[in-house]
Amino acid sequence: MADHARDGVRSSDDPSPLSATAAWQAAQAWRRQFVADASHELRTPVAGLRVELEEALMHPEQTDFHELVIRALRSVDRLESIVDDLLALASVRSGRTEQYEDVDLSDLVRRVLQRRSDRLPVRPRLTPGVIVRVAPLQIVRVINGLLDNAQRHATHGVRVEVHHDGAHAELVVIDDGKGVEEADRERIFEQFRRTDSARGRDQGGAGLGLAIAREIAVAHRGGLEVRETARGGACFTLRLPSLT
Repeated sequence: MADHARDGVRSSDDPSPLSATAAWQAAQAWRRQFVADASHELRTPVAGLRVELEEALMHPEQTDFHELVIRALRSVDRLESIVDDLLALASVRSGRTEQYEDVDLSDLVRRVLQRRSDRLPVRPRLTPGVIVRVAPLQIVRVINGLLDNAQRHATHGVRVEVHHDGAHAELVVIDDGKGVEEADRERIFEQFRRTDSARGRDQGGAGLGLAIAREIAVAHRGGLEVRETARGGACFTLRLPSLT
């Protein structure tokens, strides 16, 4: 009797059929929207490349083939960038297991900065001994993404900080650009999102960089948010659980 009673009672920890169905439907809707958005993003540079090549074929005497190759390579670079971003986002979303390691976040940022060649100076303020358990390649992608974003919109320079905040480690990237309007501060983390602001348009990007960074942060039991600085620029803060 007790066994039958247990069989007839669903544990409060078990998902109900209704919630499981809703989750499945939400996942399917996300996949359909993702495929539609990705197809649109890929179609645009492909269509432009086709037009240029067809024009050159029809009017070879009017075509500067050296310039044509340069423009074609730009389109290929854009396609490659979009595909890389799509693969990265899909990988994080799928929950694919990555190799996690205990790393000093300040040391990781320092190594990233040493490999970069930026348009504007970056002023680091890195507290040593901020240890986090992460998939290093994913966090490097976040660091580069936030620095690239800051460099695109900064006027004179970028500041990057690493420090403790209670039980969390924080990576802060600050630029002195126009900032992000309050209404856009969550929208810019949505996939393929381009807002009306210059930062949302992301210089013609696919609108995936910040979405990927947010997904990686969440996968590490952390978060990523943006606010305005006292001087009006943008301040992006990555928070991760700290081991120290």
